[in-house]
Amino acid sequence: MKTTPLTERHIALGAKMAEFAGYNMPILYGNIQEEHHAVRKGVGVFDVSHMGEFIVRGKEALQLVQKVTSNDAAALEIGQAQYSCLPNGQGGIVDDLLVYRLPEDMCAEGEQAFMLVVNASNIEKDWDWISRHNTFDTRLINISDQTGLLAVQGPLAAKALQPLTDVDLSAITYYTFSKGTLAGVDNVLISATGYTGAGGFELYAEAEQLVKIWDAIFEAGKALGIQPIGLGARDTLRLEMGFCLYGNDIDDTTSPIEAGLGWITKTKKGDFISRDLFQRQREEGIERKLVGFTVDDRRVPRHGYPIENEAGEVIGEVTSGTQSPSLGIPIGLGYVQKGYSTAGSSIQVVAGQKRLAATVVKLPFYRQDP
Repeated sequence: MKTTPLTERHIALGAKMAEFAGYNMPILYGNIQEEHHAVRKGVGVFDVSHMGEFIVRGKEALQLVQKVTSNDAAALEIGQAQYSCLPNGQGGIVDDLLVYRLPEDMCAEGEQAFMLVVNASNIEKDWDWISRHNTFDTRLINISDQTGLLAVQGPLAAKALQPLTDVDLSAITYYTFSKGTLAGVDNVLISATGYTGAGGFELYAEAEQLVKIWDAIFEAGKALGIQPIGLGARDTLRLEMGFCLYGNDIDDTTSPIEAGLGWITKTKKGDFISRDLFQRQREEGIERKLVGFTVDDRRVPRHGYPIENEAGEVIGEVTSGTQSPSLGIPIGLGYVQKGYSTAGSSIQVVAGQKRLAATVVKLPFYRQDP
């Protein structure tokens, strides 16, 4: 089992550790609900160094990224990022990912550079997939093992981090980034993409510098009540926002159109893997759709539970579910037949011998107070 540069810090803090995507990761440090609320109301720090990072660099770097991803990377300016996915050529998704348009000072003349941030469980799979399609004048570099990543999330994130850097954090708007010195460490990439809906920043740095950055952040944020946060609360936070988790809500069998990710599927940008298939789905319609739902019961919906209509006919399946710490009710995501995908539709979640009454709702489940 792999470790991150911060594994010893997590153990010293008493974290409950478990295997996740081949890594020994902190699931919680004490109480998931407390960690969840710390991010919603204050500031918390996630170690997400298990994520993968690839550099795509060369004269035809853009052409490769355009070929393998669904979003339009040509729209990115230097200092911008976008959410995207890797279509698998059969209507499904190899992975979802972030695409960063990097400064060109790291390139030779006429070259461009991108950073692709992929899920930990798919690093090898994604690398092989992208490499297989790299018929361009472009170099792929896997920097996953050399890169550490922290997510500092919550409404007080900027207040905790700003004393540690000369970078103006207020200028880093949603889905943009900047590079600078943080906690005395040079070349830290600071972005604002988020996976919690609570605001904050991601910090990419050399793995060997991550302990120094972690310690500095906790010292600087002490007066703000900063807390370490495990993957358990990361899941409840993302689910309240209706964000997809690869392997649960999207995978090799799900289309981005079905998953409500049509907004990252730019069929007008030109040729890319699965383009014609997705265009046809848009024109002809889809049979199922990913929806959010609330449960009128105390029992939590779980991945794989069948979903039925009121007549007892199976119409879909739960992909994610949890007890929402912010709302105090069970919530879930699942695929249902399109006729049941409208907000307000009544459905039933089958939990063993019990059928839980549920209602399709508009996402996100949780909306931050203005």
